[in-house]
Amino acid sequence: MQFLSLQPFVPFVSNFEGSKQFFVELGFNISWDAGDYTGFERDGCKFILQKFDNKDFAENFKLTIGVTNADEFRKEVTEKKLPEKFGIRIGEVSNQPYGREVNIIDLAGVCWHFVQQQ
Repeated sequence: MQFLSLQPFVPFVSNFEGSKQFFVELGFNISWDAGDYTGFERDGCKFILQKFDNKDFAENFKLTIGVTNADEFRKEVTEKKLPEKFGIRIGEVSNQPYGREVNIIDLAGVCWHFVQQQ
């Protein structure tokens, strides 16, 4: 027996449709949509956006996503002007003990750590 995948349920706060559009523009594909839950996938990375409007929970929820190049990822996000379009925050790329990282705070306040492993 082995574990096959991990698909966290990610909350939204107040703007479910806007959150869905943000993740599509970030490069995720909608795998399925069941109304209150929407499945997203990109390069084998999956998560479920859920209609769970709890600001305190969202602002304390963090995810790590491995990327091949943190600098290229940040450049892609800023060239698409996603911070301006959606009001998200994106940090500078920084070196951490576990890899090169850039953080995004999404519409709900969830912190996404995009990490290039060293």
